[in-house]
Amino acid sequence: MSEKNTKNIVENGVHNYSAPADYIEPKNQLVKENLKKFMGKKLGFMMHWSPGSQLGSYESWPLSDGDAQWSQKDLTWADKETCKQQYWQANKTFNPIKFDPESWAKLAKECGFQYLLFTTKHHDGFCMYDTKTTDYKITAEDCPFHTNPNADIVGALYREFKKQGLAISTYFSKPDWHSEFYWCDKFGTAPTRNVNYDVKKYPELWESYVQYVHSQIRELASNYGKIDVLWLDGGWVRPDNMGQDIRLGQIVDELRSTTQPGLIVCNRCCGEHEDFITPEQTIPETAIGVPWETCITIGDNFSFHYNDNYKTGYQITHMLLDVVSKGGNLALNIPAQPDGTLPAPAVVSIREMGAWLKIFGEGIYDTTLCEPFFDDKLYYTRKGNDIYCFYSYNEDELPKLPKKLTLDIDKKVVRARCIRTGDILHARNESGKVTLDLSQIPMGGAFFAEGFCITVE
Repeated sequence: MSEKNTKNIVENGVHNYSAPADYIEPKNQLVKENLKKFMGKKLGFMMHWSPGSQLGSYESWPLSDGDAQWSQKDLTWADKETCKQQYWQANKTFNPIKFDPESWAKLAKECGFQYLLFTTKHHDGFCMYDTKTTDYKITAEDCPFHTNPNADIVGALYREFKKQGLAISTYFSKPDWHSEFYWCDKFGTAPTRNVNYDVKKYPELWESYVQYVHSQIRELASNYGKIDVLWLDGGWVRPDNMGQDIRLGQIVDELRSTTQPGLIVCNRCCGEHEDFITPEQTIPETAIGVPWETCITIGDNFSFHYNDNYKTGYQITHMLLDVVSKGGNLALNIPAQPDGTLPAPAVVSIREMGAWLKIFGEGIYDTTLCEPFFDDKLYYTRKGNDIYCFYSYNEDELPKLPKKLTLDIDKKVVRARCIRTGDILHARNESGKVTLDLSQIPMGGAFFAEGFCITVE
């Protein structure tokens, strides 16, 4: 891919995704088995968090002058260069004393999340874990938080989320703008998000970067027990773009043969190590027949902004229905505040979604695609011989079911029931469809969508 084309990988900070037609199925049998299990989890608790959250700005992007001017609109309190220096030095004032990993994990479990996707390191290069590769990290002495018992934030989160039975997806940025091996000072200001020197002319410098990246990934895979997914951001770091080959296959093979057998890898650029594809801030219009996960923010931004607009419980629940009916997972990003707490409006929304999932989760988790997938107010999923159908309500109207509901199911019905009430429903097969009698279903409790389970032969 040429430099010109790589600019389309990320547009205004939003990462584009590979075409499903280009998907390459993993060859490793254990990876395939783990991937199937992971795609049944459906809902991930994603989080962008770093010292830069104190500034209420975009994560990392304001540091890149050449192709991220859109993100620098937040740099308003001083001149741009001063703002950038304050971003780089935000670690020296970062002290999230209200950080409570146990409460985060319990909240995630209570609200129906099945895995954690946390930014161990974003493009700015700050490590939210204890590493031997750099002092630009949460446990360094120049970070006030380093004396806290939970100073190794990644370690604390992984410990508590695992206690709650949640899986771990490890976010890691392939580009590292703080590294002297990537944005090298002797070559001047970096013109774009890419490496700021000619890799072919300086192979030793690039090799130092490759070893740096491998060491950090190796730490994450060795120091915190089992991880389920290695989620690699920064799709522009790839061999066919300016020779930015980090020899991903080498480190992946090493991990799968040592500390992390069956490790799922998400490389976010089409190829052998993109075990699932990753739409961002969007949901595909149609069902996708390959593994995929979309990452979408509960507010307008991935990072914490002091004035953000948070989606309602209704909106995120319907988003989840849309994603699951098309065969995907939803990684819902909830940004932490600088003090270590979660935004109150976001917590209200996920609790509302969680209350709905407590009733209807059987039709969400471990389900697969079911034609016709979705239709008007209906969303379909499947688990064995059970077909689930969700009838969605409008957000601004009181819930009201029709007396009869006709579903596009061309199979003989063995039994039909209302998930919420447990009532057995009269079902009639006719002309390749199934009609349910809902006239006796009491209203109440299904404030976002009603769910039905139709067992077929």
